[in-house]
Amino acid sequence: MLEQIFTLTFMTAFLAAAVRMAVPLAYAAMGELIAEKSGILNIGMEGVMLAGAFFSFAGAFFTGSIFLGLVCGILGGVAVSMVHGVLSIHLAKDQSVSGISLNIFALGVTSFLYKLMSSGDTYKQIDPLSRMRIPVLADIPLVGSALFEQDIMTYVLYFLVAGIAWFYAKTSLGLSFAAIGENPRAADAAGIPVHKYQYIAMVLNGILGGVGGAYLVLVQVGNFTENMTSGRGYIALAAVILGRYVPGGILAASFLFGAANALQIRLQAVGVPLPPQALAMLPYVITLAALLTSIGKNQKPEALSRPYVRGAR
Repeated sequence: MLEQIFTLTFMTAFLAAAVRMAVPLAYAAMGELIAEKSGILNIGMEGVMLAGAFFSFAGAFFTGSIFLGLVCGILGGVAVSMVHGVLSIHLAKDQSVSGISLNIFALGVTSFLYKLMSSGDTYKQIDPLSRMRIPVLADIPLVGSALFEQDIMTYVLYFLVAGIAWFYAKTSLGLSFAAIGENPRAADAAGIPVHKYQYIAMVLNGILGGVGGAYLVLVQVGNFTENMTSGRGYIALAAVILGRYVPGGILAASFLFGAANALQIRLQAVGVPLPPQALAMLPYVITLAALLTSIGKNQKPEALSRPYVRGAR
């Protein structure tokens, strides 16, 4: 058993699977980071990802285009995210209650729409996005194929993380967005349009969350199943906390959770003598353990989840 695990073949396949498992988490976590930096806590990322997954599948299935499927997934994610935005920003409702409600709502709606779409058929399939191999870089031992023999959405993620880090650290607009999450009243007094920027943040939250959900369909499996996100939206929230609200840290946290998920799949494949239920628990056990190690190190925005009502004391 051990000789099967500690081999170059196993480790290479494991790392490649870990990256593929981490990508949807990282997209959703980056979207959550943008929302939380502007003071909006979106616990409804599970619903955003689920909407992105269903509508990307429906779009790709009916049009035959992966690109149009991705666009539909983005629009589905934005729709759910904007409902949360209106409730949180315009109506100043409790953000936790809104997010949890949207998760339940999205689960019911996508399940219902999929039953209508399937029309009694139990299985529909699309051709998933193919991989793109980057010469030379993909030949690096162990990590080459994991990092540089992936799909185009994975490569876009690399640049996205770097771009978000640069945006918040080096631009005045990024500092303005971050200021809203720290002290919206002071930001408003400085002339920053708080609610306008929060709505923009929620649009970006929906786009990235929708891409994260679409990735599950368009890259990983090529089909949709009810509740296929299986808690990934909540893990994305955990990745933001574990990554200490820093894009690079969030990417590393997403890879940790992706590696945990990939590990339990690979261990089952080689026949590790443990109940499959115990192995399936592994990603969530690691999530809880990682969060426990981050106690006392949280660097969340000061005004996170507190609605800002202009003129109110």
